[in-house]
Amino acid sequence: GEVSSFTDAFAVRVYPSNPYGHKIRIDVRVYDQDFQPVKAEIAPNSFMLGSEASRPVLVVIPFDGASERKVRICTESVPFPGEQTQIRAQICGKFLGQRRS
Repeated sequence: GEVSSFTDAFAVRVYPSNPYGHKIRIDVRVYDQDFQPVKAEIAPNSFMLGSEASRPVLVVIPFDGASERKVRICTESVPFPGEQTQIRAQICGKFLGQRRS
């Protein structure tokens, strides 16, 4: 998606969902286009999500002086300790923030 902003940051609202029949823990992380971590405000950044549920998450990314910024916002399911399978699923969306003057 593309987002325009008149400030020094841009905001994106994402809706992580749980397609499974059991609850999972979700972490939300932000990366640049090369998958290097980006400092961003994420609310909430980690939470439990019930079976077949979704919830909104607000992500605010600073431009850091640039006129545009490409980021990937990823939701990662975190396996519970002690479970047999320890698979961490990651789903990312690409976003372009453009600063308007």
